[in-house]
Amino acid sequence: MIAEHVSQGYGHTSVLADVSIRLEAGTIALLGPNGAGKTTLLRTLATVQPLRGGRLEICGQDVHSERLARAARRSLGYLPQGFGYDPAMSVFDFVFYGAWVRGVPRAERTEDTNEALSYVGLADRAREKMGRLSGGMRQRAGIAWAIVGRPAIALLDEPTVGLDPEQRIDFRNLLRGLTGTAVLLSTHLTDDVDAVCDRVIVMDKGSIIFTGTTKELKTKDDGGPGNTSIERGYISLLAQGDRVA
Repeated sequence: MIAEHVSQGYGHTSVLADVSIRLEAGTIALLGPNGAGKTTLLRTLATVQPLRGGRLEICGQDVHSERLARAARRSLGYLPQGFGYDPAMSVFDFVFYGAWVRGVPRAERTEDTNEALSYVGLADRAREKMGRLSGGMRQRAGIAWAIVGRPAIALLDEPTVGLDPEQRIDFRNLLRGLTGTAVLLSTHLTDDVDAVCDRVIVMDKGSIIFTGTTKELKTKDDGGPGNTSIERGYISLLAQGDRVA
């Protein structure tokens, strides 16, 4: 996926300004404070929100119409923060519906749904109602929704919110197994970033202020606030932006 000079907003309010990123296989963290534009960027990359300006390429195809956006969604898995679900729907039907929404061919939907449920460890819960799942299991069902049909790109918005430490470790292991998939993980948790991410994008005030490896982010550590080197590096970048402003 390639996004070049993307602008985005709501009404007269600008949210993203001249944002350019490239996603390749591996896990990339998207860090930034509340209001930085992370969710808007993910919605734009997921083709939920049409571009205001700039260019979006998904799997080699420029996406500049709704018809092309529908075709591109076959290659995209998107898990919004606080995703919606019908509590009375079975786990299998929830993930199967996700396959249908993204355009997985009819002949492949059942097999792909079972494969996704097995991957996230919910094969034995396939007939259980979504409303009866624990928070951690529900998040796993959400991951299955996002990866059913083996999309080339997975966009995950704050998927570890509300998970306990053990559940977050399980989530990290799931991410490590997504070989060959470009994963963009929006999060506030720098320890998750350090554990599973290859690269980091830091956003602030609708713009990208850093792109690099986790090691390169740690070099921004200036000894200021924070409990780890990567956290101090991240906070230092945000503080530099405040000083410039």
